[in-house]
Amino acid sequence: MTKKEQEKLVSTGEMLPLMEEFYTIQGEGFYKGIAAYFIRIGGCDVGCHWCDVKESWDAEKHPPSLTSSIVKKALDNSKTVVVTGGEPLMWNMNPITEAIKQGGGNTHIETSGAYEVTGVWDWFCLSPKKNKLPTLEAYKRANELKVIVYNKHDFKFAEEQAAQVGEDCILYLQPEWSVRDKMIPLMVDYVMQNPKWKISLQTHKYLNIP
Repeated sequence: MTKKEQEKLVSTGEMLPLMEEFYTIQGEGFYKGIAAYFIRIGGCDVGCHWCDVKESWDAEKHPPSLTSSIVKKALDNSKTVVVTGGEPLMWNMNPITEAIKQGGGNTHIETSGAYEVTGVWDWFCLSPKKNKLPTLEAYKRANELKVIVYNKHDFKFAEEQAAQVGEDCILYLQPEWSVRDKMIPLMVDYVMQNPKWKISLQTHKYLNIP
């Protein structure tokens, strides 16, 4: 396959810059504790300074893989497939979600929502970032809102974001891992005073799994 042919397939979503894929336990948010297959797509320009997968930012470091092959491997392991990144919505998600659905799988996404929403999603986890806010469509589609708490000013940001999503959207505050010991007590107090919020922890890190 020539580079030009490859680029065309990437542009249509028939190939994707796959960083890694693995079968594990979902560690965060509403579906924490369930077995799921994760597909991590390379490429992100949102640029969070505390990002724990900075190696995902440069899509050029992650050679394109055929979407059909990615999906086959995923469905061989699990019916729940989580597409994450990086920022997966930088790419056309229609082919991958269509293939997962055709194979009887459930499609979950974890995204900043900063790009046009493509794909058919059974569960849409929106994790907005200050550097590049979500699109209006992403706010509308969100089943859960997950705001990362790095400092106390993030509570104000969380409320601003909560005002943008639908009334049925589940609201989560999640401590950034490196400051969890400092922020968790503040989060506990905040949720007790504002019970519309729930606390999400990165339980996979406590379990020492991917």
